[in-house]
Amino acid sequence: MSGLDLGFITSPVVFDGCTANWDKDYAYVLGHVRADRDSQRGLIRRLCELRDDPTRDGGDLTDEMLAAVITSLFGAGAMSTYVFLLHAVLTLVRHPKAMERLRQRPELMPGAVEELMRCTLSIGDGLPRIALADVQVEDVLVRSGELVLICVEAANFDPEQFDDFERFDIDRSPNPHMAFGAGRHYCPASTISRVHAAEALGALVERLPGLRLALPVDQLVWRTGNIKRVPERLHVLW
Repeated sequence: MSGLDLGFITSPVVFDGCTANWDKDYAYVLGHVRADRDSQRGLIRRLCELRDDPTRDGGDLTDEMLAAVITSLFGAGAMSTYVFLLHAVLTLVRHPKAMERLRQRPELMPGAVEELMRCTLSIGDGLPRIALADVQVEDVLVRSGELVLICVEAANFDPEQFDDFERFDIDRSPNPHMAFGAGRHYCPASTISRVHAAEALGALVERLPGLRLALPVDQLVWRTGNIKRVPERLHVLW
């Protein structure tokens, strides 16, 4: 298990070393946030500039807050990307005709990425939300203050939103999936995530046209105790 994975273990109790990698990454980012502006680069520099812009309301943001946000973005982005790619590969090798079509017509990849995001969401647990007011959800009354666990996978397979929702269809349009959330919880990295996915999967189908599973799907070993639902290994041949 990598250091990044260590930070995403789900445990009912704090365990020894659970924050070791977070502390290391946070200290690294904090050093760059506190560096001279001329030596800063990329996202760190841009966020520091926005925080210090007198025309914007960011003066209450401390260096520590910025470092925490940037470290969280890095960890969540890296974890989400590699887990999605594992699920995407698993789905594509189970649909060889779609994979061959993408190899022949790479311009279809952006649409395929949307469909892969719809049907391969890898959240291991329900998303916890606290009701701020009484809410009637069909025949269930959710009272203010109650905890609700939201299954995003269920939303992505809603028959009222998706025709033939169980079918993997790279031509599906429209595709209003919830893989990146919605509203104020919409993922800020959605655009770059789509680009990463399209580039990685495009290279994969082009360079490994014979890609296939080395073991039956029912023999995959799935990781437990992690915020993400992901196979420990994906054995393939090409």
